[in-house]
Amino acid sequence: MKQRYKLLIFTIIFTLFSIELFAQWQGFKGSGGWGMNSPFNKMFDPNKIETIYGIVEKIDATAPHRMMSNGVYVDLKTEKGGIRVILGPVWYIERLDFVIELGDKLEVKGSPVVINGVQSMIAAEIKKGNELLILRDIHGIPVWSRSNIRKMR
Repeated sequence: MKQRYKLLIFTIIFTLFSIELFAQWQGFKGSGGWGMNSPFNKMFDPNKIETIYGIVEKIDATAPHRMMSNGVYVDLKTEKGGIRVILGPVWYIERLDFVIELGDKLEVKGSPVVINGVQSMIAAEIKKGNELLILRDIHGIPVWSRSNIRKMR
């Protein structure tokens, strides 16, 4: 009898945990939290776009927000100090031909934000020499989300 109760309690806890986990992730549809309507993407303000210039001091990957997969970021040294520039999800950035290396001089257009107390910028465009990488359109929609957009008629 005790065994039956243990199994029942385990099943209930497992079911509740599974439902909670599914509820948290259902809005992101496989984007790892980088989708167009994700909480992180809503931080991007297309009305507050700034342009910064700097030298790459660090390149790394981390999850910038709760419930997100890792994203690529670079730390830039600018005239005003350091700033973290978030490019996009690792699964998208690693497939690009655009290469960023330590010491590169970059021009970045994006939306300034503070993430976990760190002054950051969500990049929309990155220019390196004659190369231009477009990561978001003028409305802040990530290029990796465009396949999900359908025009209404």
